[in-house]
Amino acid sequence: MTLADGNEQAGEAPSTAQGAEAQGEPVIIKKYANRRLYNTAASQYVTLEHLSEMVREGTDFIVLDAKTGEDITRSVLTQIIFEQESRGQNLLPVSFLRRLIRFYGDQMQGFLPPYLEMSMDSFSKAQETMRENMSRAFGATTPMAAFEEQAQRNMQLFQQALSMWKPFAGGMTGAPMTMPGIPTPKPAPATSDDAKDAQVTELRRQMEAMQKQLDAMSRK
Repeated sequence: MTLADGNEQAGEAPSTAQGAEAQGEPVIIKKYANRRLYNTAASQYVTLEHLSEMVREGTDFIVLDAKTGEDITRSVLTQIIFEQESRGQNLLPVSFLRRLIRFYGDQMQGFLPPYLEMSMDSFSKAQETMRENMSRAFGATTPMAAFEEQAQRNMQLFQQALSMWKPFAGGMTGAPMTMPGIPTPKPAPATSDDAKDAQVTELRRQMEAMQKQLDAMSRK
């Protein structure tokens, strides 16, 4: 089932779920053998597109196999990501996917999920601050600087946690770890006034482009 499949069968997206959701409990979605998804709170069939919208709205749900009762939420969420990636809305770089695959079966596999969750949580919490920074082109801090600093602090905490597991972290404590895609801060080289002006102009252009992207995302 793709994100577009089942629209005629499911009809309009369900309205705000009642019952379990109103009580703070996750909405139960049942998946049947024919691959159809049933929202038990809204009492109607839904599609992957509907589930994707529920995620964006912050509605918590779990997906259960209708026959066995097995929790298959992870596989369904992964399917949503696959559908989005196949439609050109790429968030996961190929290099990141390759590195991720290498961790399967590795002795450090158990440490990766909490690290990724911590990093995503920090990024989510920093979104509003990032938007405010992007609206100020002449601030003392670049839009991504605050996030990079927070990411590095998170990485330090994660490294400290790893150091407590010396049988696994063995040779990792000798050099500081860095977050993929987030460079370790380095002293800025001295530049001329013309070079600084050019950097400010380029920074403003990048910030405007990023702001447009954020605005477009917020309207979806």
